[in-house]
Amino acid sequence: MVTPQQPKRRVAFILIDGLGDVSLPRLGYKTPLQAANVPNLDAIASGGVNGLMDPVEVGLGCGSDTAHLSLLGYDLECTTGVEELLSPWVLDWQCLLAILHSNQILQPLDGMRLPSFPEYEVRVRYATEHRCGVVVKGPKLSGNISSTDPLKDNRLLLQVEALDGTEEARHTAAVVNELSREISRILVSHPLNAKARQQKVPSFQDKHGLWPCMVAPTKIIAGLGLSLDIDILEAPGATGDYRTLLTSKATVIAKALSAPLAPCPNVFVPGEDEHRPGRPDGYDFGFLHIKAIDDAGHDKASILKVKALEAVDRSIGQLAEAPLASRIKWKFSVLPLCHWRSLYTG
Repeated sequence: MVTPQQPKRRVAFILIDGLGDVSLPRLGYKTPLQAANVPNLDAIASGGVNGLMDPVEVGLGCGSDTAHLSLLGYDLECTTGVEELLSPWVLDWQCLLAILHSNQILQPLDGMRLPSFPEYEVRVRYATEHRCGVVVKGPKLSGNISSTDPLKDNRLLLQVEALDGTEEARHTAAVVNELSREISRILVSHPLNAKARQQKVPSFQDKHGLWPCMVAPTKIIAGLGLSLDIDILEAPGATGDYRTLLTSKATVIAKALSAPLAPCPNVFVPGEDEHRPGRPDGYDFGFLHIKAIDDAGHDKASILKVKALEAVDRSIGQLAEAPLASRIKWKFSVLPLCHWRSLYTG
């Protein structure tokens, strides 16, 4: 927390997801990070503090939502409820849930009965991290139905429709639509949500005394930012995957932290197609999430990971040349791929 006696320093918090790895024969038994030419990262690491941290607790391999809430300084027992985390992000049968309470959440869903279709069996199983799987067993089911995904952020789930003229497809669409409604009804009344509604989660600004912004094309991270009243900045070309335009993300964060010396970027407005202007005086805290490195690690694309790391390093060089670079305090949080712990360099 910043006190009136302490002047604010603008903070660039850069999270390079999946930077850690193992030594690989293809790279001369170096890790991708060791093989990459990253002079900016090397300079910051050599002048900073390096170490290991457990975002939540020792031995807990938490998912993206849990880890990021912790890294942003929130006690996970006092954050948003289950349904609040779930509802914007349920796509087909992939469900996002709070890892610390997974058994409590799944218990009322597993074995649930659909009022209009009591002959169908619904099973829900915990998968990994914050995900679960849903299986519906019964007669006259078809895979020829549309998706519930609206393909646009902050929109309600779509109604499922039959993709052909068969009775099976129309019937399956009706079953899935009722299942979606029943899952939402159960989660809204879940005791964990009732408890969360009684607890006021402070905004990031109230908690830390810093005006925050974020560049995070990965939507679950952006959703967490919105729940903490963090402004989500518009970064043209930022996709959250291999194709992402890192230079655009770095430029946007640099402008947000440099305003009013540089024009402040626009801010995403939930549920709207138009953006609104950012804070004229700029922001005190800029969170930059980089996902492409983690994608390369998951795909075991070692050469691509090296090249992507070098691109990340160049984008960090852009931040170092920002008009207020001398007033920016650098923070790095790196989530290693193999050891499920966080390497923190500040």
